[in-house]
Amino acid sequence: MDINKIKVAITGFLGALTALFGWMGWLVISFVGCMVLDWMTGSGAAMKNGEWSSSEARAGLWHKAGSIVAVAVAGISDLVVGLVVNNIPGINLPWDYGALICPVVLVWYIVTELGSIVENAGAMGAPVPGFLLRAIQSLKSAADGGGNGNTTDGKEE
Repeated sequence: MDINKIKVAITGFLGALTALFGWMGWLVISFVGCMVLDWMTGSGAAMKNGEWSSSEARAGLWHKAGSIVAVAVAGISDLVVGLVVNNIPGINLPWDYGALICPVVLVWYIVTELGSIVENAGAMGAPVPGFLLRAIQSLKSAADGGGNGNTTDGKEE
C-alpha cells in the first residue's frame, strides 16, 4: 500500500475525530493510546521477568474494559447534567454546560496509565527519573482534587 494513502487515511480520521469531538477527542485518543502502551509494556515486563501468564493478561484486559465502561458512564453523566442544567425553566445561566465529569475522569485514567507505564519501564530495566515519578503523582493528585483520594477498590491513591 502506498504510504501517502496511509497518511491521508490517518489525517482524515484524526480530522473527523477533531470535528466531531473537539479537544475531548484528543483526550480519548490519549486514553486509548496509554491503555495500549500500558498493556504492551506490562506484557513486556512480565515476559522479561518470566512472569507472563494468559490469565493475568486477560485480567488486565478486563481491567481496561472496566476503565472504558467508567469513561462511558462519565460521558453519559455529562450528557444528563448538561440536559438538566441547560434546560432549567426560568433560569438563564451565563454559560452552557458542555462537559466536566468525562474530561476529569479521562485525565485521571490517563495519568494512572502513565504511572503504570513508567512502573513497567522500570520493571523492564529502564532507569526511571525520580522527577518523572513525582510529576505523574502530582498530576494524579490534581486530578483527584475534588474527591477524597480513594478508588472503588478501597486503595488509597
